[in-house]
Amino acid sequence: MLGRIVLAILIGVNILWPQKLLIPMDETQRDHLKAYGLTFWVLKRDVNVEWLLNYRGGAFLTDALPAIQRECQVRGITSEAVDAALLGEIYATIENNNMDVILLEKAPRIAVYTPPNKQPWDDAVTLVLTYAEVAYATVYDEDVLAGALTKYDWLHLHHEDFTGQHGKFWRSYSNAAWYRQQVQEYEALAHELGFADVPALKKTVALAIKEYVVKGGFLFAMCSATDSWDIALASQNLDIAGIPFDGTPADPEANAKLDFGKGVVFQNYQLYTDPGIYEYSTIDIPPSDQNIQPLTRSAENDYFTLFEFAAKYDPVPTMLTQNHVGVIKGFMGQTTNFRRSTLKKSVVILGEREGSEEVRYIHGNLGKGTFTFLGGHDPEDYQHFVGDPPTNLSLHPNSPGYRLILNNILFPAARKKERKT
Repeated sequence: MLGRIVLAILIGVNILWPQKLLIPMDETQRDHLKAYGLTFWVLKRDVNVEWLLNYRGGAFLTDALPAIQRECQVRGITSEAVDAALLGEIYATIENNNMDVILLEKAPRIAVYTPPNKQPWDDAVTLVLTYAEVAYATVYDEDVLAGALTKYDWLHLHHEDFTGQHGKFWRSYSNAAWYRQQVQEYEALAHELGFADVPALKKTVALAIKEYVVKGGFLFAMCSATDSWDIALASQNLDIAGIPFDGTPADPEANAKLDFGKGVVFQNYQLYTDPGIYEYSTIDIPPSDQNIQPLTRSAENDYFTLFEFAAKYDPVPTMLTQNHVGVIKGFMGQTTNFRRSTLKKSVVILGEREGSEEVRYIHGNLGKGTFTFLGGHDPEDYQHFVGDPPTNLSLHPNSPGYRLILNNILFPAARKKERKT
């Protein structure tokens, strides 16, 4: 009799004792950004994590190990204990709604393509990786050309100019010390690597990155790295850079000679070959475009909407759009938007300004790999100028815009969980 009582007690304890730990990603989460970092921390320790798509903002579920619970407390992350009964309810809710379970098994190897002289204002991705405590390596032109990308699953392109026109900052900053130093360093590197000029080097690097994606790499880019990379691919054997950048004028027939078939993302755009124009092409829709409504763009009225996808049938775009809100405040960059009419048909739109030509967030496949582009420079700094201090993310721990970046970093770790029949 006593044995049966003890057994019943043990069974009851097993049912009520937390079996899993839920990291909610809805409005109850104290620090959304560090929650991604925790997920990486767990994966690094060979513990699986389930990504519950569309459930409580894209919550994470893992084993209720004491070490993980302690780490949540240390990092200030909201977590909830889940017993067997509640776990069953969670899975039932997911099964009966537009939700799904994605299994995360291994932390991706992360690389950021960034120059050694990077300035503090340069890149939102390195800011959020540092804040979230996600380890990453840095690579640059010499590493890419030496084949180093094979070491990494995921690559972010620093806000680079792959056309070799030094960001088209010439008109505004040609006399600035930082600009002159950057030009000297880039030209020296190009010559060291055996190239006649910076445009030739950057186009070759762009092609190597394309090959990395074709072979299975995951590519993420923001701001000017997005359109300049694709333009560099479409102009491989074409001079599109003006005299200040390579010593020769751009080909006057450059627009007619672009090969959109060599590009990946964009088509039917026109280049701006004038060195004094702070735009690469008509791909971008700058905030000053008078055809955009409202004409007076500001942080208060600039926003874009995320698409909602069918989680069980379109898990990839669903992962990339996980958030606790569906409308994201806009933010400017050298490349702020992608003109809808310039997108290739194979491109999936993840976020747009409804009723306009402005597309902010896109995704697509290339060979065995994928690319995802997000327009703008810094999700929490509406109009970031050269020389501005870096964003303090401790003031924005629940940033929806920065969450989009971190969704991309986790994406390579995912595979669809098999359902029991």
